Amino acid sequence: QVQLVESGGGLAQAGGSLRLSCAASGRTFSMNTMGWFRQGPGKEREFVAAIKWSGGSTAYADSVKGRFTISRDNAKNTVYLQMANLKLEDTAVYYCAQDRFSYRSGLTQRVQEYEYWGQGTQVTVSS
Repeated sequence: QVQLVESGGGLAQAGGSLRLSCAASGRTFSMNTMGWFRQGPGKEREFVAAIKWSGGSTAYADSVKGRFTISRDNAKNTVYLQMANLKLEDTAVYYCAQDRFSYRSGLTQRVQEYEYWGQGTQVTVSS
């Protein structure tokens, strides 16, 4: 069983930065793509970023490209999301998730392809 625990959310001013962390339990972390998703008020959950199991490939939503950076430390079973130049529209609950398939060749942005989810961490950006 995999458990994911996010941390690092909070209140930030527009233009500011936050760093989210997601600690994973279990033995499959280093074999699976990890993703970050977010869900704003009244919105559907949407893809933010993903990183391949090897750390060699990443993908970003257009809305965060150039501002957010995903990384992982397989030795620590942890994935990170560094968020910079935050905007009001980045306000959401942020979730980390683990791909349902190990050693997937590509990166998936589909919610349905992620099997395990954290409880979420709130990020609020103020003006």
